[in-house]
Amino acid sequence: MVKLTCIALISALALPAGGVMAQCRQALALGLDVSGSVDTREYRLQLDGLAAAFQSKEVRETLLSDAGFPVRVAVYEWSGSRNFNRRILVDWTAITDEAALNALTSRLQSTTRRAAGPSTALGAAIEFGTALLAEQTDCPKRTLDISGDGTSNTGPRPQNIVSPNWITINGLTIGENRAGFDPSLQELSAYFEANVIRGPGAFVETSLGFTDYERAMTRKLLRELQGLALSSS
Repeated sequence: MVKLTCIALISALALPAGGVMAQCRQALALGLDVSGSVDTREYRLQLDGLAAAFQSKEVRETLLSDAGFPVRVAVYEWSGSRNFNRRILVDWTAITDEAALNALTSRLQSTTRRAAGPSTALGAAIEFGTALLAEQTDCPKRTLDISGDGTSNTGPRPQNIVSPNWITINGLTIGENRAGFDPSLQELSAYFEANVIRGPGAFVETSLGFTDYERAMTRKLLRELQGLALSSS
């Protein structure tokens, strides 16, 4: 009985407002902080770390578990509050097979840095990611993933951004690794919890510096992509 109920629930979640079967199971937009506090080495660690996280065994298996009902992914970078401070690195890509996943990660690995604003506009980054996800109306689950190594200091404050009820915003905070303990990272995570994340099941993952980014992002992706577990018990 429980198993049948879960199957019925999944079928219901796959139906968007128009009642037509969705063509994807989740839309996931990832926003990467490239503000002035992120140097060239850290920029490379962030993009390569995200690519490696997508290629990890567990994430690959999760993404490719249902090719007919795929996850769609978009990646953008952000810094200041002006429009030119945001750039789409990977436009919406349905991860239908290994070729699609490999193309996504190759794109990340080959991307080179361009000039970006020195300030940190988290509110503007949220608005941009929300607009991207608004395009994916046939996906029953829409998730925005914001990475950052500092609090907002320009543009609209993130806590003042009104988010639609269909979105979940998660955060990945990046701090310095000082013997595995960083009070500033704790403070930044608390800031994200209070002002950035929102929606069903929203959470903050932490990265002990950019060298830890791959591990933290892998853990975060697995949690975001986790589906309902069917049980006959």
